[in-house]
Amino acid sequence: MNELQDVPLWIWIVVAVCLFLQGNLLFRDAKRRGKMAWFWGLWGITGVPTPTVVYLLFVVLPESRRRGANGK
Repeated sequence: MNELQDVPLWIWIVVAVCLFLQGNLLFRDAKRRGKMAWFWGLWGITGVPTPTVVYLLFVVLPESRRRGANGK
Protein backbone atom coordinates (compact mmCIF):
# COMPACT_ATOMS: atom_id res chain seq x y z
CA MET A 1 0.00 0.00 0.00
CA ASN A 2 2.90 2.32 0.66
CA GLU A 3 3.96 2.14 -2.99
CA LEU A 4 0.70 3.75 -4.11
CA GLN A 5 1.39 6.75 -1.89
CA ASP A 6 4.75 7.22 -3.62
CA VAL A 7 3.14 7.68 -7.06
CA PRO A 8 2.91 11.37 -7.98
CA LEU A 9 -0.52 12.93 -8.44
CA TRP A 10 0.15 13.85 -12.07
CA ILE A 11 0.54 10.16 -12.98
CA TRP A 12 -2.89 9.38 -11.48
CA ILE A 13 -4.37 12.25 -13.48
CA VAL A 14 -2.78 11.04 -16.73
CA VAL A 15 -4.05 7.49 -16.12
CA ALA A 16 -7.57 8.75 -15.38
CA VAL A 17 -7.60 10.90 -18.54
CA CYS A 18 -6.34 7.99 -20.67
CA LEU A 19 -9.00 5.65 -19.30
CA PHE A 20 -11.80 8.18 -19.78
CA LEU A 21 -10.63 9.07 -23.28
CA GLN A 22 -10.32 5.43 -24.33
CA GLY A 23 -13.77 4.56 -22.96
CA ASN A 24 -15.30 7.59 -24.66
CA LEU A 25 -13.71 6.84 -28.03
CA LEU A 26 -14.66 3.17 -27.93
CA PHE A 27 -18.24 4.06 -26.96
CA ARG A 28 -18.63 6.58 -29.76
CA ASP A 29 -17.12 4.35 -32.45
CA ALA A 30 -19.09 1.28 -31.33
CA LYS A 31 -22.30 3.35 -31.28
CA ARG A 32 -21.59 4.55 -34.82
CA ARG A 33 -21.04 0.95 -35.95
CA GLY A 34 -23.99 -0.43 -33.95
CA LYS A 35 -21.79 -2.78 -31.91
CA MET A 36 -22.69 -2.88 -28.17
CA ALA A 37 -21.57 0.67 -27.38
CA TRP A 38 -22.14 0.47 -23.63
CA PHE A 39 -20.10 -2.70 -23.30
CA TRP A 40 -17.13 -1.25 -25.15
CA GLY A 41 -17.35 2.08 -23.35
CA LEU A 42 -17.49 0.54 -19.90
CA TRP A 43 -14.74 -1.94 -20.65
CA GLY A 44 -12.67 0.91 -22.08
CA ILE A 45 -12.51 2.67 -18.72
CA THR A 46 -11.19 -0.41 -16.91
CA GLY A 47 -7.72 -0.69 -18.44
CA VAL A 48 -5.37 0.46 -21.15
CA PRO A 49 -4.75 -0.77 -23.93
CA THR A 50 -6.40 -4.22 -23.88
CA PRO A 51 -9.98 -3.06 -24.65
CA THR A 52 -8.77 -1.04 -27.64
CA VAL A 53 -6.69 -3.91 -29.03
CA VAL A 54 -9.59 -6.37 -28.67
CA TYR A 55 -12.01 -3.85 -30.22
CA LEU A 56 -9.71 -3.38 -33.20
CA LEU A 57 -9.29 -7.15 -33.65
CA PHE A 58 -12.93 -8.16 -33.23
CA VAL A 59 -14.91 -5.17 -34.54
CA VAL A 60 -12.87 -2.91 -36.78
CA LEU A 61 -10.72 -5.47 -38.61
CA PRO A 62 -13.58 -7.85 -39.56
CA GLU A 63 -15.67 -4.90 -40.73
CA SER A 64 -12.86 -3.57 -42.92
CA ARG A 65 -12.29 -7.06 -44.35
CA ARG A 66 -15.99 -7.34 -45.21
CA ARG A 67 -15.87 -3.99 -46.99
CA GLY A 68 -12.81 -5.09 -48.93
CA ALA A 69 -14.43 -8.35 -49.93
CA ASN A 70 -17.54 -6.52 -51.16
CA GLY A 71 -15.45 -4.19 -53.31
CA LYS A 72 -16.41 -0.98 -51.49
